[in-house]
Amino acid sequence: MTTDNQDRLQALLSAARRHGADAADAILIEATAISTMCRKGVPEGLEHSETVGLGMRVFVGQRAAIVSASALEPSGFDAFAAQAVAMAKVLPEDRYIGLGDPTQQGCFDLGALDLVDRHDAPDLPSLLARAKVAEDAALGVEGVTNTNGASASYGKMTVTLADSAGFVGQYARTSHGTGVSVLAGSGTRMQRDYAGHQAVHLEDLDPADALGREAGQRAVARIDPGKPRSGSMPVVFDRRVSGTILGHLAAAINGAAIARGTSFLAARRGQRILPSNLSVVDDPTRARGLRSRPFDAEGTLATSLSLVESGALNHWLLDGRTARQLSLPPNGRALRGVGSPPSPGISNLILMGGDIALPDLLADIEEGVWIDELMGSSINGLTGDYSRGASGFMIRHGVIAEPVAEMTIAGNLTDMFARLRAADDLEFRRGTDAPTLRIDDMHVAGA
Repeated sequence: MTTDNQDRLQALLSAARRHGADAADAILIEATAISTMCRKGVPEGLEHSETVGLGMRVFVGQRAAIVSASALEPSGFDAFAAQAVAMAKVLPEDRYIGLGDPTQQGCFDLGALDLVDRHDAPDLPSLLARAKVAEDAALGVEGVTNTNGASASYGKMTVTLADSAGFVGQYARTSHGTGVSVLAGSGTRMQRDYAGHQAVHLEDLDPADALGREAGQRAVARIDPGKPRSGSMPVVFDRRVSGTILGHLAAAINGAAIARGTSFLAARRGQRILPSNLSVVDDPTRARGLRSRPFDAEGTLATSLSLVESGALNHWLLDGRTARQLSLPPNGRALRGVGSPPSPGISNLILMGGDIALPDLLADIEEGVWIDELMGSSINGLTGDYSRGASGFMIRHGVIAEPVAEMTIAGNLTDMFARLRAADDLEFRRGTDAPTLRIDDMHVAGA
């Protein structure tokens, strides 16, 4: 990472000002991606890509336009800037647009974030070898009969952001990943399952053979599923899907939805929405976090934010525009691509405060369902009505029992949030992380 990209963006912003822009910002994203896939030990996909994306937003009064390019030499900056300014002049005014607030801009300590693996990028043969190890381990599980394949990947992304008010910042992030999917059983009894992991540093990545065994054991456990009876019962969400509940909360407190009046939580800021022992934190400063960053897409200094504290909803997710719409200070949650304006979003989102040992969470459930896979989605953002297809296992007398599939679980997110019970098994694996969650009295539609 060098200052070359910063110098390029400064030159581009200068060109925008020369052509009549009152203000401008620009983002440059460079990405390298290497991936391999094998099936039954045979390579089925080897990819190596390097991409560059450049985007600029220009302001003429309260009008703004965005232009983007996959690659652009400095010799093309003047034409690029002239096009952007010409577009802005004919677009409607928007009184809420603007650059990031200079008083809130800054760059969090990159060393503390530790977002770049110190080792060289792996080559294709080493990635392929890792994928084969995962697949071989999965196929070695008794009962596994076929494979959908295994993959291994590496990526590195460098983001450079600058604006005409003086902000300039740059950071990079690496990623390593392994995934495997296999089949168990035969005929109508055949079932599929998977395992995967992604980490910033290779040394934090789960061993490939462990992931393979996990995928194989999960697939075998699903063989010959039944259907639960239809009715109201406790539903327990495995950690690999419990984060989806947190994701629905994030969507409901997104500033854009609040400003449009399309969220069922629009009138709930300052009120309790979760049990008092639970909190929700969005933390872009977590060391080695999958979504950590030193600043947001408007240059706002990265800070941890308690969205929900002791059950009470404290904040919306805000970028500059939605903050102005809602007459609130921005809180550094802007995301952006090269061809789009900033919009509110999350970084490392975490549900905290779970304090129940998993056996105790299940102990009093006479009949319930354990969900470890969700599919489809029918979520009404205005009312909070929730319905999703699911599969998993029955819970009988406090113990996980036989597999079940082809069921639907339904409820209302307002009620579901209020009834959340959380185990003490939080782990940081997915960027949106929650412990095992229990929600009583959900409607289950099965047999």
